[in-house]
Amino acid sequence: MATSVNPYSALNASAASSTSDKPSAFEAGSAERFLKLLVTQMQNQDPLNPADNAQITSQMAQINTVSGIETLNTTVSALNGQFMQMQALQGAALVGRDVTVPGDKLAFTADAAIGGFELAGTADRVKVEVLSGAGRVVDTLELGTQTAGLNGFEWKPSSGSLPSAADGYRFRIIATNGSAPVTATPLMRDRVDAVSTQGDRLMLETRVSGRIDYSSVRAVGG
Repeated sequence: MATSVNPYSALNASAASSTSDKPSAFEAGSAERFLKLLVTQMQNQDPLNPADNAQITSQMAQINTVSGIETLNTTVSALNGQFMQMQALQGAALVGRDVTVPGDKLAFTADAAIGGFELAGTADRVKVEVLSGAGRVVDTLELGTQTAGLNGFEWKPSSGSLPSAADGYRFRIIATNGSAPVTATPLMRDRVDAVSTQGDRLMLETRVSGRIDYSSVRAVGG
């Protein structure tokens, strides 16, 4: 017989335990300090100019506010821990898959080399320069008008013979709108070999780029 599992039961238990221990200890210490300060204030006040009731009420409200913030911080910490676990599980699903990340290396398929770029705005002219491993321009592609966001291209040498990926071929993007340059970020295809965490960040171990932040991924697959 199948049983249902509440995926949030551990989170609820953790949050309940945290809010029943840490906040209560904090509240007790804060309340004790507040009462001591209040008694000292009352003992040393000017009888001809006693403390205003509104001022005392305001101080009590501040104590309650600080206590509430401490409780909220504890709950958020528990939620953040659960979020990191869920993100790590999602990241594990990327192992062995291709991702699109910032970079200028060409990826080679059976009959073409491919690359991509991200434009900050629409460009009425986009030019791709293909560079050899030595940095020499070996070919130029005119892509015409391209919209803002992610864009891709493929290169097939006029000779019909593709170089090897080991030759280190790269590319650069030159984009303009009229006479104004348009910011273009080169993007390349990479393969995820492993995932890891670094503090509150999810890191991907990739075949070409090495260790990168998960937030660098522009697309998965393709």
